[in-house]
Amino acid sequence: MSTESVARTSPALGSGPNGQQAKNWCGHFQMPLHYPRYTKADYETMPEWKLDCLLKEYGLPISGDVDQKRKFAMGAFLWAR
Repeated sequence: MSTESVARTSPALGSGPNGQQAKNWCGHFQMPLHYPRYTKADYETMPEWKLDCLLKEYGLPISGDVDQKRKFAMGAFLWAR
């Protein structure tokens, strides 16, 4: 029995019909490189759609009303000084 190594290349984002490859790639969780740098005031005024995007980007749950999402985001991303 022989084993062969097969090199796989990553598809270029946006390649394929109508960027289909990019849509498939974006569906997988990948840890962001940077920690969010929002202040408490930023979270308190952040619109719900932006909270949803932020939580989804970090693989966190996006259920509940906007106040619950704000509290969750602040608890997850704000550090005591």
